Amino acid sequence: MDQSPGDQSHTTVPVTTGIATAFGRIRLIWIQPGTGPKVRRIILPGDPRADTAMIEEMVLIPEPRDDSIRTLIAGIQSFLAGHDVQFDIGLLDLDRCPPFQRRVLLAEYGIPRGHVSTYGRIARHIGSPRASRAVGSALAGNPFPPVIPCHRALRSDGRLGGFQAGLAMKRRLLEMEGVRFREDGRVLMERVWY
Repeated sequence: MDQSPGDQSHTTVPVTTGIATAFGRIRLIWIQPGTGPKVRRIILPGDPRADTAMIEEMVLIPEPRDDSIRTLIAGIQSFLAGHDVQFDIGLLDLDRCPPFQRRVLLAEYGIPRGHVSTYGRIARHIGSPRASRAVGSALAGNPFPPVIPCHRALRSDGRLGGFQAGLAMKRRLLEMEGVRFREDGRVLMERVWY
């Protein structure tokens, strides 16, 4: 039986926590079942898909008591301040993602800081060489940025492609990781993964 959402000990009712970052306020949506917390979604500032009415109806937990959630919050803040952070993806509720998207997200998670890949390279890496557009769509629906660093995926010609919080944030994240750009705004493909 679920507890009330304000009781952080055990609940499967999604709750939200706001995270102050240099890029603006991020929303963490998570549950706390008896097996431990699971993050359902991370919403970046400016994400046009954010359902603000739904979020406003959720119980706000401004100071989570769970150490793993607190560690995740601190990691997100540190990452968005430009530091190298290795996230624990065990907190992510990846089971809510369809199998293809889960494969794409896990491949994206494997791209190291300072490297980029392309939608086509990721498609080949996961064994679906003709699925570059599907990879782009799977990343466009990434429920866990920046823990799953979808900003590291580009078009094959080095153009940025898309990003939930806008291309200015995507470019800034890449620059913070040491990725360099050409004068025309394309990424210099110096360190490509896969």
